[in-house]
Amino acid sequence: MQCPPIRGYGYNGRHGFQSRRRHCFRHRNMDAFFASIPPRTPSKRSPLPRPSLVNSIHNGASLRRVDHRNGFPENLSRNPSSKWKSDPIRYSKLSGMVKPPTIERNLECTLEELCYGCMKKVMITRDVLTLSGQIIQEDEILSVKVNPGWKKGTKVTFEGMGNESPGAYAADVTFVIAEKRHSLFRRVGDDLELTVEIPLVKALTGCSFPIPLLGGGTMNLEMDEIIGPGYQRVIKGQGMANKKEPGSRGNLNVSFLVNFPKDLTNEQRTAAVSVLGDSG
Repeated sequence: MQCPPIRGYGYNGRHGFQSRRRHCFRHRNMDAFFASIPPRTPSKRSPLPRPSLVNSIHNGASLRRVDHRNGFPENLSRNPSSKWKSDPIRYSKLSGMVKPPTIERNLECTLEELCYGCMKKVMITRDVLTLSGQIIQEDEILSVKVNPGWKKGTKVTFEGMGNESPGAYAADVTFVIAEKRHSLFRRVGDDLELTVEIPLVKALTGCSFPIPLLGGGTMNLEMDEIIGPGYQRVIKGQGMANKKEPGSRGNLNVSFLVNFPKDLTNEQRTAAVSVLGDSG
């Protein structure tokens, strides 16, 4: 039986929907986390004291996007025209050192990356204080391990990896996970939603067609019942990963959009009446 078009999928259909519009993951051991990154020469840095690492949970809005265009690094320099979002400056009574505001940036991830996990590398350029008291700019590569099931708003903080300045601790850098819009699927919690276009005749008589799955591949869907307005088919275990239950996934909810013919001949209208009668 002939397959119906799928919205946004490879059957010359249109997109089925638009994307709508937190936790904190803080790395306590920076040396272990950056074992794969070559160490920089410590002689260029002043031996500034560092605050202790503290675990905390942040709830806040996503901010500026990480800029990967043309491989140019992020610039953390304290330029007055900078668009970095930061927290109020904090002052330590014990050490007399100022704690600069935390620098936040968006880190965009695809649904596939948030479902299966990935490693994202971001290059930044930051101010570094030398032993002679000069401020120079250095490039850093920060590696963010995205765990399966993470959602937008999740924060990853790198202690002391921001700008350095005299009389102050090095600033922290926080990346806020942002979700890229997908061409086929829309995420709702741990579930995914997919909209399929189907001709009226198939909606009335039944059909069989392939359904795309996140990450590639398809599965065949058999439709024997009549598909009416609001009809939905739930495919268990084909949604997003559940970070609270490793190995488990949400559902894929498939909705149907029935395409009615734009015009009928008199003979077709008569045939439709004779077949359907008063069945509605």
